[in-house]
Amino acid sequence: MKNGERGLTMPVVTVEMYEGRSDEQKQELVEDITDAMVEHVDATPETLHVIIHDVPKENWGRDGLLGIHRED
Repeated sequence: MKNGERGLTMPVVTVEMYEGRSDEQKQELVEDITDAMVEHVDATPETLHVIIHDVPKENWGRDGLLGIHRED
C-alpha cells in the first residue's frame, strides 16, 4: 500500500472529559467520531480505536481550580 491508502495506519482517538455521560451518549460519540475519521482521514472503522477517559472533577484542574470548585 502507498502512503495515504486506506488501512495504512491504526488511528487512535482519545477523548478526555468529566465523568457522568451515559453509555448511550458515549456510544453516539464513538459513532460520530468514527464517521468523521472515515470521512476526513480515510480511516477504516475496523482499525479505528476510540478511547474515552472519564475523569472525575476532583482530578481535573483549569485556571488554578479543580473541577469540583468551578461553577461552569
